[in-house]
Amino acid sequence: MDEDLIVVTGASGRVGRRLAVRLAAEGARQRLVVRSPDRAPDVPGAEVAVSPGYVDIAATRAAFAGARTVFLVSGREAAGRVDEHRAAVDAAVDAGVERVVYLSFQGAAPDATFTFARDHWATEEHLRASGLRFTFLRDCLYHDAVARFVGADGVMRGPAADGRLAAVSHDDVADVATAVLLDERAEAHDGQAYDVTGPEAYSLTEAAAVLSEATGRAITYEPETREEAFASRAGYDAEPWEVEGWVTSYAAIATGELATVSPTVPRLTGRPAQSLRDWLDLDPDAWAHLLT
Repeated sequence: MDEDLIVVTGASGRVGRRLAVRLAAEGARQRLVVRSPDRAPDVPGAEVAVSPGYVDIAATRAAFAGARTVFLVSGREAAGRVDEHRAAVDAAVDAGVERVVYLSFQGAAPDATFTFARDHWATEEHLRASGLRFTFLRDCLYHDAVARFVGADGVMRGPAADGRLAAVSHDDVADVATAVLLDERAEAHDGQAYDVTGPEAYSLTEAAAVLSEATGRAITYEPETREEAFASRAGYDAEPWEVEGWVTSYAAIATGELATVSPTVPRLTGRPAQSLRDWLDLDPDAWAHLLT
């Protein structure tokens, strides 16, 4: 086993790619797991492993082989995502991995309002039972997701009522993951579940005002009931489980399940977390679609 080798799954994604760059900057040895080799980040010294999905047990086991630590990104949203996650955990056990840092979700629980948060809870439970050392990074919704709530007409619609959310940036999550993965006192993070949030909780009405200021166009928030939310999305070309996930992400804001602000980012990275305004300044490409 190579105790210094870190496997980064989802390395072509928005968190995984950022993490790979940060690990390379720190001189860490890493193996990047991607679905296609042409999607792997171009970072110095990194190995690349290809797995078409976690349910391909042989490919996933081979991608994990020889490594002590795996950073496990959740699979694509799908009806069978929990099965994929369980397959990945089982592959890690089979490959002799000792430690998994799992990117989970704030409020993960069997009765979470947000249906996808229930998937994360089920994955956490499988990890707890696996015998592996684990750390859960439970991030809130991303600032990026809030920006993508805005429709073509400049309106955010959903059953969030006047609830608040402590949204976070992809950069902050990647920085926290880097800190946890490279900490010489790795055992201090064993068995921990860290909420990873921004520095403040804001309502969608407040978010709309900030986005309006940044874009120079009128962006508003229009509350819906759950029934109205399902009805307004009935014409989308989406599976029922997917629509339920969209609607319940807003509903979780309404219930306050995403409102708690955590000190994880400043405590583990030594700098403040990015606010919505910070994120708008630092990542303009992520919300450029709102300008058209």
